[in-house]
Amino acid sequence: MAMTMSGEYTLPADKQTVWEALNDEEILAACIPGCEAFEKKSDTEFSATAVVKIGPVKAKFKGDVTLSDIDAPNGYTISGQGQGGVAGFAKGGATVALKDAEGGGTVLTYDVEAQVGGKIAQVGQRLVNGAAKKTADQFFENFRARLSPGENAA
Repeated sequence: MAMTMSGEYTLPADKQTVWEALNDEEILAACIPGCEAFEKKSDTEFSATAVVKIGPVKAKFKGDVTLSDIDAPNGYTISGQGQGGVAGFAKGGATVALKDAEGGGTVLTYDVEAQVGGKIAQVGQRLVNGAAKKTADQFFENFRARLSPGENAA
């Protein structure tokens, strides 16, 4: 099943700070909902394990992510794939762009194209899209909080 999603978030930090945070394994691990493990293998490769729940299907996904088309600190392309055992798989990519926001801060935009299969695909596209959007929103709420003045990255 194909899935597309896009979004835009205004973050309370300059573009360089946002860029550095997007490439910091500790920050990413703390911000990804359900993240159990996150490892930076190189400057362009990461591996992660996260628990995902979509409708009645809950699974632990293990996956790898690669960054390409890197234009620091303006953006990059993310591609990856994950396996969730009998729950299924997900693979796809996203483009991420950063630009200065009017009045300060940074605007982050993303566009995702992905394929999901297995039991996850059987729960229906609307449920999968809703869960993906909710997960993205949770990630960016966590990410924004970590970038907010006065917040400590514990």
